[in-house]
Amino acid sequence: MTTRRSRGDGGLHWDEKRQRWIASVSLGYDPSGKRLVKRGSGRTKTEAKAKLKEVLRDHEDGLAIAPTNYTVENAVNDWLMYGLAGRDTGTVNTCTSLSRNHVIPALGARKLRELSGEDVDRWLAQKARTLSTRTLQAVHSCLNRSVKRAMVRDKVKRNIVELCAVPTGQPGRPSKALTLAQAEAVLKAAAGTSAHAYIVLALLTGARTEELRALTWDHVFLKEDTRATPPVPAHIAVWRSVRTSGDTKTKKSRRTIALPARCVEALWQQFEDQGWDRLAAGDDWVENGLVFSSAVGTALDSTNVRRAFRQAIASAGGVEAKDWTPRELRHSFVSLLSDKGVPLEEISRLVGHSGTAVTEEVYRKQIRPVIQTGAVVMDDIFRAGPGA
Repeated sequence: MTTRRSRGDGGLHWDEKRQRWIASVSLGYDPSGKRLVKRGSGRTKTEAKAKLKEVLRDHEDGLAIAPTNYTVENAVNDWLMYGLAGRDTGTVNTCTSLSRNHVIPALGARKLRELSGEDVDRWLAQKARTLSTRTLQAVHSCLNRSVKRAMVRDKVKRNIVELCAVPTGQPGRPSKALTLAQAEAVLKAAAGTSAHAYIVLALLTGARTEELRALTWDHVFLKEDTRATPPVPAHIAVWRSVRTSGDTKTKKSRRTIALPARCVEALWQQFEDQGWDRLAAGDDWVENGLVFSSAVGTALDSTNVRRAFRQAIASAGGVEAKDWTPRELRHSFVSLLSDKGVPLEEISRLVGHSGTAVTEEVYRKQIRPVIQTGAVVMDDIFRAGPGA
């Protein structure tokens, strides 16, 4: 004789409307007196019971039960909407673009609870055929952070993405530096253009593009103070950047840089040209005190600077404008100083790095003469022989 199930053991019935078996169990009552019922569904009795067991395991582990249709796309969109609060606009735009173009189209339809390590590995391997290693790391990070947020909110038990390694992608575009001849050609071609002062300052001081875009006239001192002891040369105070906080990249990036005569001349011309822009704009002028601004005084973004830079150097001999970016003026600054034998420590201070390790790692190709110095000296020492 079949034994009748005890109260609370749950039940199993066929749902005609859904065309599925439903296994259910009562877990008592919540504080408001409402009955707590957990359910699992399946196309067969066995599948429904197995699903109910999974639900009960999650309940015992203290996990809330996510909707069965909660997908990777839901998790990514939730992270984009709420997980990037307070981040820089550029960061938000980059993460949104990477997620929309690379994560959601490939994995978005997958149910989050069913996402496996094999799914992630296959996705990364496919992306590695076209994306650089750095971009691969970025798209992996977008998915990883999305799933991590979902896990904290009990949508999934564990973050499988965090356990998957990022493969090596395609080689990225290497940074390069102008030779002295190319640098002279660039300065000559830029003369008389709206980007002239910007290019001169970037090339001759090594300031970052994000620092120059935020530079204001009250941080520019074009007259030498000969009465001070010692005399204070013309200089700029690099104390700000276009980052959300307004601070420079690191504490040591906040520095005061003496200006070469060519920079002083270019900035005086920039001051005069901006005065004419202000007059031409009239009531449309927005005063922000920026050294480098649009024709109406508003801040420039990276696209504005890159376009103006390439237009300005279009006629430079030996330089293909489309192959160069403003940030490579900074690399050129390091290269030109290194060619003249300036020590790595001094170059590091000038470009605002926290230490020489950063300068050497990022600009290794640009500091060839300094690296070779050791070998030259050691050859000279040991050529004389041990008894010398």
